[in-house]
Amino acid sequence: MKLERIDTGDYTPEEYDRFLEDIRKVNRFAGDARALRRFVLSELGSVGQDTVSVLDVGAGSGELLRDVADFSRKRRLISKLVGLELNRRSARAILRESAEYPEILSVQGDALEIPFPDKTFDFVISSLFVHHLTDRQIVVALQEMSRVARGTVVLIDLHRLPVALLAYKAFCSAFKISQLVRQDGSLSILRGFKSNELRDYAREAGLRSYSVERSFPFRLVLVADSRNVG
Repeated sequence: MKLERIDTGDYTPEEYDRFLEDIRKVNRFAGDARALRRFVLSELGSVGQDTVSVLDVGAGSGELLRDVADFSRKRRLISKLVGLELNRRSARAILRESAEYPEILSVQGDALEIPFPDKTFDFVISSLFVHHLTDRQIVVALQEMSRVARGTVVLIDLHRLPVALLAYKAFCSAFKISQLVRQDGSLSILRGFKSNELRDYAREAGLRSYSVERSFPFRLVLVADSRNVG
């Protein structure tokens, strides 16, 4: 399948800045923050400890990490939040966009060889990232996420539905979303997943305790306990 432009580097700095702005609008519409609250923040609120560490794999500009930081501050949790990005421009964007969040760090690195020791983080999250990978790479990425987590792994990605593509195109037209985001987003939806596909990846990665749930309107969420890995 054709690569998304964001994966090829074929864009100007101005296009990339507009991409970050527009993708935030799309993600709010499509339910990423809702999925984060339901599957991550609800767990953070019940960890029973004063400190919490979270790694976001393929963190983009760090939007979800800032949501975690806001939640942690309200709960008076001391948080260590790290965004992992292979793309240097994205890794820098995490720090730039998170200038008011000293608890957020950025690391440039590969999700297939995560540069942290085993069981470093309480939670490992990843949103809208693995659909960019091949089947084998998805399995390896899940294994790596499980390796560096000492608690829960939460993977949020696209639910491949015809209605999702129609809704996305209508949203882009209504809110004047840039051509780069329109084109890449449509390709992303076509590369999204069905529930059974995510279960197959989890099983092949050696995960034993996991579930796949739908998050309204167009997200699937894989939740795995990294303490149960084969």
